[in-house]
Parts: sequence; structure tokens; C-alpha cells
Amino acid sequence: MRHIISVLMENESGALSRVVGLFSARGYNIESLSVAPTDDDTLSRLTLVTTGSQQVIDQVIKQLNKLIEVVKVLDLSDCKHVSRELMFVKVESKNAEGVASIQQVTDIFRGKIVDLSKNIFTIEVTGQSDKLDAFIESMREQDIIEVVRSGSIGIARGDKALKV
Repeated sequence: MRHIISVLMENESGALSRVVGLFSARGYNIESLSVAPTDDDTLSRLTLVTTGSQQVIDQVIKQLNKLIEVVKVLDLSDCKHVSRELMFVKVESKNAEGVASIQQVTDIFRGKIVDLSKNIFTIEVTGQSDKLDAFIESMREQDIIEVVRSGSIGIARGDKALKV
């Protein structure tokens, strides 16, 4: 099962390395990872996506909580949450039909063309991972030059918060 785990941790050098080391030492895979400062300059929020049985995830969370830099851990998959991913896709069109198709598909997926040079479009799309996968599949008729994805970030719904 896929899990989105949020970790509130001290904003210091080496902290991320220790979290990633914990996963690699135990042979667990990280599908995506995002880290950024919070409203508190001393803390960072790390969001990672991994897969595993509930027993494996419980073990991962216990090990994360043992790290000195980790302040708090929350498995967002255990509660109602909102998650999104950001993606940039660079596509090239050789003709007017292709340009119209790119614009139409971008509109359908509520994407945004953020750069255009000659016949090369850079498109921004946000949403669930399956939406982004579907967008890429819809663009297969065009020449896809490059795809960059942020990985999922998430936050619990309602008054549940990952705060100190």
C-alpha cells in the first residue's frame, strides 16, 4: 500500500541524510521526497512517499521517531488529507494541429502553459499522481522532450496538524 509520511524535523545539515540512510539501510524504497522550511526557521517539513505493508510502515515510523532530529511523524494515509504533485512537461509540436492539440489537452487537465519558445511548450500541471500520469499519456502523440515531477506533498484535513 502507498503511504504519504510527513516528518517535522530540525532544519540542520545532515538531517535529511540520516532519514534517507534509515530507509536505505533497511532496504525500503522512497518513491518521492520533498523537503522545505516551515513557518518556523528551525524546522523543516519532509514529505515522502513509500510503499509497504502496515507492519513495515509502523516499523519505519518507529525508526524515524528514534532519530534525534525528528520532532514529529505523521502517516497522512491514516487520516483524511489533501495531496498534490507538481509536474512540468516540455513538448514540441511540428505543426498547427499539434499546437491546437497541446492547448486543448492542457485546458482539459487544467494545466497552464508557462513558457513558449518557437514550437516548444512548457506546461505546468498539478494534481494527484494518476492525473499527471494521464496527462503524460494524453501527450504521447506529441514529442515529449522532458518531464519533471516534484513528488507528492500533503497535509491533513481539518484541525489535525503536524506542529510542535
